[in-house]
Amino acid sequence: MNLKLISAYLEISKIRIVCLVMFATTMGFFLGGNGISSYSLWILTLLGISLVTGGGAALNHYIERDSDAKMERTKNRPIPSGLIQPSQALMFGITSVLAGLAILVFKVNLLTGFLALLASFLYVLVYTPMKKITWWNTFVGAIPGAIPPMIGWTAATEQIQLGTWVLFAILFVWQHPHFYPLAWILKEDYAKGGLKMLPVVEPDGKSTFRQTIFYLVLLIPVSLLPTFTKMTGDFYFYGALILSLTFLAFGIPLAISKSILHAKRLFAASIFYLPMLLLLIVADFGF
Repeated sequence: MNLKLISAYLEISKIRIVCLVMFATTMGFFLGGNGISSYSLWILTLLGISLVTGGGAALNHYIERDSDAKMERTKNRPIPSGLIQPSQALMFGITSVLAGLAILVFKVNLLTGFLALLASFLYVLVYTPMKKITWWNTFVGAIPGAIPPMIGWTAATEQIQLGTWVLFAILFVWQHPHFYPLAWILKEDYAKGGLKMLPVVEPDGKSTFRQTIFYLVLLIPVSLLPTFTKMTGDFYFYGALILSLTFLAFGIPLAISKSILHAKRLFAASIFYLPMLLLLIVADFGF
């Protein structure tokens, strides 16, 4: 297999998303187990969830190949460009998901494997088809996107606890102000692909920015839940409060101006926000 083909398979695996999922899973593992209690278990968990996530991404590429071919942003992806055949992507995706689930079920625990299966099912078979039906796909898609820290937590503890739901809530809410500015930037491309994103359904942007501000405001109390539930202390509380208020400050100009520039700034802020918030939780352990 040549380097170009390897790169193509990494692309349909959405390797950057895989890295983010690994990071979120590690945070869940660390917090659930009060540290990395077993490095072998942690590595097996990351290997399993990486295969499931990458496989699910490949299946997403397979299902959306026709839409991808119509959009400027995606027309040169490996399947529309002919670098990878649809049947090859389908086989790669199914094999990766099954291999990852096998590792999680037999080498980690059944609950963790179930959560990974649930996330993959919702992402591939619910969220992806919904993108052509209703703008509510964003809400549904945020569910599998919020499951990775739960997977890390259950891998370390073999149970779902209050902290598991706290991490789920943070990632679930965060995904909305992360995605909506991107959808606003790409609304014309999404329309070409027949994807029913909110800015496509309601082009004036009023609903998009109302949703964005709503979730940015909601993220403030949700981000403080780790302190309210005694997972963290004052160091995290004040750090998370400042971080969340700053995040909101990036959203307000977008709601007023509706400009692409402010949408890009909010999207960039969202990418900075999440890892910083999770690192604050870890850093709080030292205080």
